[in-house]
Amino acid sequence: MKTKTLKKNKVNVVTLGCSKNIFDSELLMAQLKANKFEVEHEAQQDDSEIVIINTCGFIDTAKEESINTIVRYVEAKKEGQVEKVYVTGCLSQRYKGDLEKEIPEVDAYFGTKDLPKLLKTLKADYKHELVGERLLTTPTHYAYFKIAEGCDRPCSFCAIPLMRGKHKSTPIEQLVEHAKSLAAKGVKELMLIAQDLTYYGLDLYKKRNLSELLEKLVAIEGIEWIRLHYAYPAGFPMDVLDVMAKYDKVCNYLDMPLQHGSTNMLKAMRRGITKEKTVELVKQIRAKVPNIAIRTTLIAGYPGETEEDFQEMYDWVEEMKFDRLGVFPYSHEENTHAHNSEDDVPEELKQERAEQIMELQSGISYELNQEKIGQTFKVLFDKVEGDYFIGRTEFDSPDVDNEVLVKKSDTYIRLGDFSDVKIISTDHYDLYGEVVDRHKLS
Repeated sequence: MKTKTLKKNKVNVVTLGCSKNIFDSELLMAQLKANKFEVEHEAQQDDSEIVIINTCGFIDTAKEESINTIVRYVEAKKEGQVEKVYVTGCLSQRYKGDLEKEIPEVDAYFGTKDLPKLLKTLKADYKHELVGERLLTTPTHYAYFKIAEGCDRPCSFCAIPLMRGKHKSTPIEQLVEHAKSLAAKGVKELMLIAQDLTYYGLDLYKKRNLSELLEKLVAIEGIEWIRLHYAYPAGFPMDVLDVMAKYDKVCNYLDMPLQHGSTNMLKAMRRGITKEKTVELVKQIRAKVPNIAIRTTLIAGYPGETEEDFQEMYDWVEEMKFDRLGVFPYSHEENTHAHNSEDDVPEELKQERAEQIMELQSGISYELNQEKIGQTFKVLFDKVEGDYFIGRTEFDSPDVDNEVLVKKSDTYIRLGDFSDVKIISTDHYDLYGEVVDRHKLS
């Protein structure tokens, strides 16, 4: 029995997982709005007739969060708080059959490439003229910008190709039009995302073509920052660094998941690179762009990881001094190459090793931040929290990296604006500063 009146044709889109899922949800929302649906992203109230959950199926914790979210809305449906629940995204792509058996109360399950089918189920038209149009879920001054789908890499631990398919680049002309459209709406920062940015163009242009794409995006009026996420180290196109060094608009920032610091482990992971070659690559990158910030992610507890392998990774992290770093405890994924190996590192030890690396990185981050005291940086302000305006330098991506905090009592800052900020103090992951050459409030 319904406990309240639901808003007909109102859709609540719930997004789990990475920035690529956010991008997909934004495309879905634009299509729904064009079909006269009222759309909210992660609505605060359960008054929507329809809920669409865009799931993540990357690792165990992400899968668990997705399943818990599905169950939460299925319960809401039983209580009359929702009429229809649809599930899409990576988890649904990978485990559709299992999910249909385990949670049959969901009205329909869709995969990562089923947007037209999902719209048809909602009696909505797929509007081809809207391809690339999105309803942004981020603050209006920045947007995730997906340049390719899928992945051709053979990494042993990764299930992404199972969920997203083979690598497929979006043509440059199409991306330029999308970027112009975003700039016209006030977007100042594009965060380029793909499973592997460095593979961009190989399928369409028979060469790695990220540098040419960047040259075209830099020319777009209104776009002030372009940030690179998810670059693969093997076969890294060095000409991208020339573009980064040439244009202020291309942030001196590179998100390059390296996964491990032991050649034994890199070989087992089928990464196509050794520790020695990785070290050399990072040195070359830092030589070409001296003040670059490198973000990386690592895996702790991969099958067969010995104490010696872990110690080698620990010592390597200490030596490399990455600006930003995250660690995932290894997740044993079905139908991956690594699933053939015994998951022989206990969960507690995986967690312990991950925590040891993060503790080491915390100290490195603190040291690097201390060096910034007294320096002035261009900062883009994203939000207000408590007593502070909160922004980022070009060396930081939203949600995962350092933040710059400026006291509200000192000045007024409009969100989405850039300001020059002098750093006056720091802690492990935050910088505290004051706006330079701005009238202070009395």
